[in-house]
Amino acid sequence: MELSPTSFASFAQFITSELGIKMPDSKLEMVRSRLLRRVRDLQMASVEEYAQYFFASSNGEEREHLINVITTNKTDFFRESTHFEYLVEVALPALSQARMRSGERVKLWSAGCSSGEEPYTLAMVMADYAGAHPGLDFAILGTDISTKVLNRARAGIYQDSQAAAIPPEYRRRYLLRSQNRNEKLVRVTPQLRAKVNFHQLNFMDEDYRIRDLFDAIFFRNVMIYFDRETTEAVVRKLCQNLLPGGYFFVGHSESIGGLNVPVKCVKTSIYRKFEVKNQGSGD
Repeated sequence: MELSPTSFASFAQFITSELGIKMPDSKLEMVRSRLLRRVRDLQMASVEEYAQYFFASSNGEEREHLINVITTNKTDFFRESTHFEYLVEVALPALSQARMRSGERVKLWSAGCSSGEEPYTLAMVMADYAGAHPGLDFAILGTDISTKVLNRARAGIYQDSQAAAIPPEYRRRYLLRSQNRNEKLVRVTPQLRAKVNFHQLNFMDEDYRIRDLFDAIFFRNVMIYFDRETTEAVVRKLCQNLLPGGYFFVGHSESIGGLNVPVKCVKTSIYRKFEVKNQGSGD
């Protein structure tokens, strides 16, 4: 089932304009293999038949299916664990005292949360920290464009093997085992799930429709799919919801150095939003 260069170009233009994801010609085989999932689901004869169906379709439902198969959703619990260590050892001590004095919650945003491993990791770390600091409360937002992974995230159910990276003490406190041990499934506890809200978000949207201000934003391993101009625009939008003094985390292999964004590097792959000193400040 081949995908013609013409059809690939049409899909590539749609994916880049709608999702911001770079689609060079080298991605043709990847797109073809992922589109095959929908071809089989719809019992079509070829990828070309699906292309004709997709671009002739006027409803948004197939658009959502395409997004679900095209987007990459690699993630793990405690991925790039030094970020969570920094959060506990440096960022939270700098932020939590002010939050406790004001009675406000520490708010964290996992932007590009995939199937929920990152926001639930944050929830485990925060629950542990809050347990040692009475009076501290927290809330976590997870956003992704894929409705498929968001549904999995809301359920909070994972294969036992996926939880292997979670430290044993966290597993004991924050995971429940399936009563059917043959299933080898675990589920995030209801108390922890209640601390995390999930919403669909397309980074290409003009208005993210998020009104909360956050103490830290995790935007990790997403920029690798964007070009420089798109990255700058998205980071600037995200930073509109980052409190002055708040922290911005990117993937270890990523950098936003040289971009016109209101954060500065405080450690490799960790940034902090400029403090606003006066009304006329350029920061």
